[in-house]
Amino acid sequence: MRSPHIGQGSNSANVRRYNERLLLQALRRTEPASKADLARHANLTSTAVGSIITSLGKAGLIEFTGRRLDGQRGQPASLIKLDPRGAFGIGVRLDRTSMETVLVNFTGSVLARAAYDMVLPHPTEVLEILQRDIQALLEHLSPSERERLAGVGLAQPFNLGSWLRELSLPADTFRAWDEMDFPSELGRAIGLPVFNENDGNSAAIAELFYGCGRHCDDFIYLFLGSAIGAGIAVDGDCLRGVSGNAGDIGVMPVAPSRLPSAPQPDKQWDILISRASLNALARHLRYTGESIESRADIEACIARKLPAVDEWIDDCIDALAPALRAMLCVLDVPVVVLDADVDAGLLDTLIERLRATMAANAPESRGVPVMARGSFGRDAGAIGAATLPMFFNFSPRAGILKGAGAHPNEVNYVQS
Repeated sequence: MRSPHIGQGSNSANVRRYNERLLLQALRRTEPASKADLARHANLTSTAVGSIITSLGKAGLIEFTGRRLDGQRGQPASLIKLDPRGAFGIGVRLDRTSMETVLVNFTGSVLARAAYDMVLPHPTEVLEILQRDIQALLEHLSPSERERLAGVGLAQPFNLGSWLRELSLPADTFRAWDEMDFPSELGRAIGLPVFNENDGNSAAIAELFYGCGRHCDDFIYLFLGSAIGAGIAVDGDCLRGVSGNAGDIGVMPVAPSRLPSAPQPDKQWDILISRASLNALARHLRYTGESIESRADIEACIARKLPAVDEWIDDCIDALAPALRAMLCVLDVPVVVLDADVDAGLLDTLIERLRATMAANAPESRGVPVMARGSFGRDAGAIGAATLPMFFNFSPRAGILKGAGAHPNEVNYVQS
């Protein structure tokens, strides 16, 4: 693991916080582990690890499970793992054509959920739905467990009222979303801290916290949903950019589609979401006579291996491969993680075709990154949202060493 530079703004309290989170990360990656395992993994002294383990135990974040002989004389080593009920997070995923709310525990398991497969309604209606759903999810926790709620994460595409022509969605439905500060309104409505990120970053953070990130600190994450989202993991943290839109591959310029179902752009270039998205697939399926009302309908068409699905895959890869190559030229990461809102064999096909196309067109002296399957499938967005408060509160982000404060998009309206 890379050791971040401890600069002038650091102090012993910040270093202590960072080391506590470093050990929690080590447990996510190697649990169950002994104190000696953790000392080696985090490059800390046994004395420091012992003190931190005592603090984490008192905080209820870890538990001891059995003993193991480490090949040495003396008493067997106690094994440590994360306590699943040490912390909880609620995640709200808003997509243009669906919404979902989940409750997860400290190890990332989904304990309860509410989901809707529909075009996103007016934000005031969504607030009413979320207040009801969040209250229902909280009923799954005891009073003492509610005190361990790290917060509510909100994952949504930024600029919900944009790119509706490319996604074949009605403008009137989404205009109100660009006129309201929805994270602040949600915080006021539920009286809980809300952590807001775009949906690509949120899903990437879930992968970083609970998935591929347990083995790799640097990767590009792609999620194929109604649009296509992306996130960038660098040095074990998520790259946000000035506006929070770093890695927004969906608006990368591409050549116009050659599919007869695709609307032609009014400019020289189109954008990637018009070709590499489930909305583009649904549009092409409808063009060929299929009735598509939900993700289940799309998945059924994929399972039937319809020619229209193969036609869209060709068009998707033709646009996605050069866009991804452009990202890799700038970022130089070793792994690309791909996940999707539907499957029925689609994800494996996309990974295989994308790997082959990129290999066939790789520039001289440049190879092909490892292409990995995502860990969460259609749950990625919701688990990503629920991971936001976990990630902020328990991840060893380098900014902690300089006393970094709240998440840049946190709103906090905790009622007294």
